[in-house]
Amino acid sequence: MVKDGDRVLLYGEDGSKFILRVVAGAKKSTHLGLIEFDNLIGKQFGDRISIGKTGKAFYILPPTYVDDIFSMKRKTQIIYPKDSSYIIMKLDVKPGSKVIDTGIGSGAMCAAIARLVGETGKVYAYERREEFLKLARANLTEWGLADRVEFFLKDISLGFDHSDVDALLLDVPDPENYIRQCWEALKGGGVLGVVCPTTNQVTAVLEKIYDLPFVDVEVWESLMRQYKPVPGRLRPVDRMVAHTTYMIFARRVNSKPSSYQLEIPSRPDNSKQNAEEV
Repeated sequence: MVKDGDRVLLYGEDGSKFILRVVAGAKKSTHLGLIEFDNLIGKQFGDRISIGKTGKAFYILPPTYVDDIFSMKRKTQIIYPKDSSYIIMKLDVKPGSKVIDTGIGSGAMCAAIARLVGETGKVYAYERREEFLKLARANLTEWGLADRVEFFLKDISLGFDHSDVDALLLDVPDPENYIRQCWEALKGGGVLGVVCPTTNQVTAVLEKIYDLPFVDVEVWESLMRQYKPVPGRLRPVDRMVAHTTYMIFARRVNSKPSSYQLEIPSRPDNSKQNAEEV
């Protein structure tokens, strides 16, 4: 049931969306008409309402994380959900994890990590630009996640204030300059994730990674295509968000390998074994 103070997503029958925080006794003017919040209080999520004189129909839904990040206030480019979901999996973020997020920007990725570390984990968010840090803090507060995050206004060239963390996400304009600081902050076996927009930057980061005790080095790009959900004429949407970023992952160890395997190892052919099992 919708209560005073709840955040709600109003989803129009035409696919339009907007997010509001319900305030008892208050009203909000929109291009669709006047919304009286008292008309929302007491409704069930999934209920249908009409707005203003136009009587345009909307459904009351709880906003999802994806809804939040695409409607959030931001001053920087966000990491797209198709990338952030894979990053979280590769960093192995889970309840109780201690994670450094550096280059917090507007807070979208920090929020994704904070949702998963739970009440027992913690995100240490580093940002050197005060205006971005304030915006990220405001966004995380709005989403009810700020208590899981400690914020630091700091140039990470001086190193991190934390060590022995489970994972570290590096999302800054010049990541190749901070790989050693990341290695020092991670615990043995901890996972480093680096976000890079260009291939030449990926190369620079890899060179630094191979100078230090890291193993299990991988580079990924995520491509995902949406389809029009029309049963009678199912087809891809006309425009596709293709390349968004490159993602580098590596595991911190205590001593350098004698040599690095710089080619992707061939995977064993299990077809014969699988056939025998059948």
